[in-house]
Amino acid sequence: MPLPTRPSQTLPPFTPSRSALGAVRRRRPRAGRTLTGALLALLAATPALAAPVCYAPDALRARPGEEMVRRAGAPVALPDVRLPAARPVPAALSGSIRRVDLPPGVKLVALTFDLCEASGEVSGYDGALVDYLRAEHVPATFFGGGKWMISHPERASQIMGDAGFEMGNHTWSHANLAVKTGEAMTRQVDDADTAFALTRADASTAGCMLAKVPARPALFRFPYGSCSAESMNYVNETGHLAIQWDVDSADPAFLGATLMAQNMLRAIRPGSIVLMHANGRGKHTAEALRQLIPALRAKGYGFVTVSDLIAAGKPVVASTCYSERPGDTRVYDEAARTGRHILSRP
Repeated sequence: MPLPTRPSQTLPPFTPSRSALGAVRRRRPRAGRTLTGALLALLAATPALAAPVCYAPDALRARPGEEMVRRAGAPVALPDVRLPAARPVPAALSGSIRRVDLPPGVKLVALTFDLCEASGEVSGYDGALVDYLRAEHVPATFFGGGKWMISHPERASQIMGDAGFEMGNHTWSHANLAVKTGEAMTRQVDDADTAFALTRADASTAGCMLAKVPARPALFRFPYGSCSAESMNYVNETGHLAIQWDVDSADPAFLGATLMAQNMLRAIRPGSIVLMHANGRGKHTAEALRQLIPALRAKGYGFVTVSDLIAAGKPVVASTCYSERPGDTRVYDEAARTGRHILSRP
């Protein structure tokens, strides 16, 4: 599917209440100070809102069949949206953030969920998974594909309007940015930022309180966990922290809920960032969470968004992208170059 066309219609520019990077900086302790374990434990134990108050409970609940993936319909056209100027991320945070080193005794973990939608499809929405996170007051970070946000406008704005969640950029159509170059690469990033802005406008119209939601996303996740120096530079220069993971749930791989939960529980350590899916591509992810979350709580873990995890410690930054070890995403790069279809985990 080609990148979306841009009609002449324009929307008013958004004026951010604060820059996303400024928000991260303000949450970090000043020089010479550290957040104590007790304070961080309090942060982790503080429950998020059970649901965004701007939507009625019935509107939020999972609907049968909406998790199904189906063929795409008509091509998507995006209006022009004037976004605020981007501020490059600090040099110390340039590169791919894999996890966060936390102070001794602090046990926090960030659960993340990709909402990707590739060309030629309309992917789903795992409402049962989101319902469970809300019921258990578990903060989470979602990485929304721009195409997914446009295909699922109500669900995208519900997530964005939820004080317990945050949304990042996952490209327009899950393109491999180790292979895309030039305008094809930059449009994947920029068009997803535009979709984020449109979603923010929808959430604002619904009455959601969005003071903490930036006008353009502060976080970004590379599809397939793969990048090039060109795409990493562009992502960072346009103000996005590149977020990867150190724990892969492998939820598209039909492992079953129990095995998946056990594997994640063994791999998670304080400061982990966990990769999962909420777009219908994750198999048994909601059921695995019903085992994983109580087990992590029993081990003393608290749950935070990626932004709060970064603010709580020192991010571990790699110069390149990979899933578990450098070079392991080359199979996806080669598939993108040749047009070969393979099971896509990340």
